[in-house]
Amino acid sequence: MAYRTSESRRFNRPALLRLLLAAAAALSLLALAACGDNGGTGPAGNKAEAAGAEAGKHTAPAVLNYGYIGANDLNLPGGAEGWGLYKGIIQEELKKHGITEIKLTGFPNGPDQTESLISGRLDIGSLGDTPAIIAYAGGAKTRLIAQSSVGNVAYLIARKNGPVSVKDLEGKTIATQKGSFMHRYLVGLLKQEGVKNYKIVHMLIPDASAALARGDIDATTNNGVQALKQIDEGYPLLDDATRHPELLGSSATVVSKAYLEKFPDFPQVWNEARKKALADLKQHEDEYYAFLAKIGSTTPELAKKTSPIENLREEAFTEEGTSLLEGTKQFLVEEKLARKDFRLSDWQLQ
Repeated sequence: MAYRTSESRRFNRPALLRLLLAAAAALSLLALAACGDNGGTGPAGNKAEAAGAEAGKHTAPAVLNYGYIGANDLNLPGGAEGWGLYKGIIQEELKKHGITEIKLTGFPNGPDQTESLISGRLDIGSLGDTPAIIAYAGGAKTRLIAQSSVGNVAYLIARKNGPVSVKDLEGKTIATQKGSFMHRYLVGLLKQEGVKNYKIVHMLIPDASAALARGDIDATTNNGVQALKQIDEGYPLLDDATRHPELLGSSATVVSKAYLEKFPDFPQVWNEARKKALADLKQHEDEYYAFLAKIGSTTPELAKKTSPIENLREEAFTEEGTSLLEGTKQFLVEEKLARKDFRLSDWQLQ
């Protein structure tokens, strides 16, 4: 019995060793295979990791909430953005990055739009430079990603049988949309003309136009086709921003920081889509002005006069536009219309 036990040990020990070595080798192979299949550091893992990174590089929330100034039956803004949405160019480009729906909301003025941006109801907004600056200076968590148009004109129009010059507004009541680029133009103009004793009241353009017709106010600011219609109806034009280039307005496209955290590549994606829309727009000028006429309830001729294609900028930021922004910001800070000063470079995303 002892003999068989001793012989059995001598026979089985090498066999057992070989078996253990084979098992260890098999386990090592399985481990390597598992690393390759589950994104480890081997070649297969690197490929899987790279593919995953590429797939997630440009992912975005499926719905983009976009605000603009104005209200019309088409529910679209003007400019290259509006044209791109109208023709489907922007939708096609954004769809490549996972954005399958764009919800548009029109606002009567910039301050109302910035409130929606601050509250999170909007992801992106196109509005005048003045309300955008005031909001950011007041703590709004936005970033400026484009200044798509430069040269927006504000008009100062008086009541009939009333003031005939800017200096005649001494002691008078003037309506404007407070916080808008027209507000900034008005205050800047009155300062230049040395008019100090006046009263500014906040009114949206339709209300101000009605008040002007009744004689409840002495003058009002206006812009675009609505201003030209008032002038054609015999209301005296006291001044307009074309006479003061430093008081011209520009547009601002701002995005909430919360949205940028979800989709950091959005500024580049949006600006490239807008650039394609602008290139297409320039090839269809007559159709574009007809589109503006439709959303503005006017004629293509008036649309061309108030919103010339020449005002639209291809690049997100230009030296001319940035200079205008800086001047506007400084003015708003000096007049205490903006809460605090800041560096434009801290706000802009280029």
